[in-house]
Amino acid sequence: MAELVYDETGRLLFTKEMKEEYTILIPMMMPTHFNIMKSVLIHNGYKMELLDTDGPEIAQTGLKYVHNDTCYPAILVIGQLIHALESGKYDVHKTALMITQTGGGCRASNYIHLLRKALHKAGFDFVPIISLNLSGLEKNPGFSLTLPMIRELAAALVYGDVIMLAANQTRPYEVTKGETNALVEKWSQKISDEFANGFGYKTKEIEESLYEICKEFSEIKVKKVPKVKVGIVGEIYVKYARLGNNDLERFLAEQDCEVCLPGLMGFVMFKVDNRLEDIKLYGGNKLKYSVANMLMKFLQKMEKMIIDCTEKYGFLPPSPYTHTKKLVKGVIGYGSKMGEGWLLTAEMLELAETGFENIVCTQPFGCLPNHINGKGAVRKIKSINPKANIVTIDYDPGAPKVNQENRIKLMLAVAREELDKTISKNNKKKKK
Repeated sequence: MAELVYDETGRLLFTKEMKEEYTILIPMMMPTHFNIMKSVLIHNGYKMELLDTDGPEIAQTGLKYVHNDTCYPAILVIGQLIHALESGKYDVHKTALMITQTGGGCRASNYIHLLRKALHKAGFDFVPIISLNLSGLEKNPGFSLTLPMIRELAAALVYGDVIMLAANQTRPYEVTKGETNALVEKWSQKISDEFANGFGYKTKEIEESLYEICKEFSEIKVKKVPKVKVGIVGEIYVKYARLGNNDLERFLAEQDCEVCLPGLMGFVMFKVDNRLEDIKLYGGNKLKYSVANMLMKFLQKMEKMIIDCTEKYGFLPPSPYTHTKKLVKGVIGYGSKMGEGWLLTAEMLELAETGFENIVCTQPFGCLPNHINGKGAVRKIKSINPKANIVTIDYDPGAPKVNQENRIKLMLAVAREELDKTISKNNKKKKK
């Protein structure tokens, strides 16, 4: 068994020996993206497992070890990790945990410290935690993000966004039920296999695969009928994670809606852009600015691929980040960047602009940045686009699911009225 090694602050390190022996557990957030990203880490020599457990016991486990006033995603993520350690499924002396860390002012940057406190309370002090970040935080001798790994993870992000977009625009209309999900599985596995064999992440390879993905999704037989279109925005975890939003996408599908989830690329670009904006607003290191600027240009290149391939095969492409950023000018300042910051407001404006006027704004109860940029921006958004039909939903351990769904149903009732009016108006035009 690998020897436990601590740094000068007393933090337990993930060592090179542990890389050989330990299984690393990661909380699930976005199934398609995370499964492809998992394959990147496996291909680079790490033993990885995604946790997709759910049920009330996850939140209850989190509440045992985390204060109930803490951010809801922290309660769920920590609860899911400790629940896994307590399940008996893993050799806890050969298990490590991994969570992301942005290093920003949001409480999410402190999840890793809350997790260590929770592990101590639960008697798992010997379990190492790995911080996945690009900010130089918490380094470990047994884990490092190499340049090829970063390129592969960026490619996984692009693939995930395109597969998610194409699937969400195809699934509600497919003639043969299950065909879209089968194609999602096929491409997720195919990309993972390519990564395992050392290709699929170079620019030309990504571009070729993206066009092939969009082509295959466009060939699924569909029957286009008018449906209520709903966009989902909010705090990144409750926006994407089934565990965090009570399987919101499934619920909206059951209500016969087409769902739009903005891709992860916009959020990543937002985080890089924040570094540039900080230096513009407050001054800073020119070298850091140059590096961030280079990364931004690379991401813009990837973003253009996403837009071009989806547009070519008849899908509604995401708006360019530069356009999304312009939408919020005069509404909220670019200095508002905690959590999802101004991007949350901008995504609602973008969704309303592109035909997804009906919006569910998901937010953890007590999340100040999301209440300001989400709930606090609703009135302004409606003054800009009167068609915007927005409901804000708080998620926390004490929020009854039935209350959340009833509020969403009220929003959908208004949406259906508007859809019926549009259909009636179009039918009258046809008769003329």
